[in-house]
Amino acid sequence: MATVLIVEDQAQTLTLAQSLLEEESYKTLTAPSAVDALVILAGPEPVDVLFVDIILNRDMHAGIELAKRAVELKPGLKVVYSTGLTLTDQITALLVPGAVILEKPYTLDQLLTSLLDPRV
Repeated sequence: MATVLIVEDQAQTLTLAQSLLEEESYKTLTAPSAVDALVILAGPEPVDVLFVDIILNRDMHAGIELAKRAVELKPGLKVVYSTGLTLTDQITALLVPGAVILEKPYTLDQLLTSLLDPRV
């Protein structure tokens, strides 16, 4: 199974996503911030999918910028964004091309489908 790096600043949401994915046999790594995620991405641990909230620590673009940096560090990295925002064309234009967007609240089926989506 793939290794998923979950980046989420809300502890309960992070823990829930982690437990759901681990129950489905995914290996998970977690980070509460973009800075912590970049440390993981720069390290030796393989990461197949970046599952990142668009807004991290009240920064509207932290998740977007993290994803851009992540695909530079790990070409071919799959990106799945999560958000509670209503996305505008302006925000969507900033996202990594080919990424999947999950709107909160999402179900386990939606999360699993997003990880398997051929676009990512």
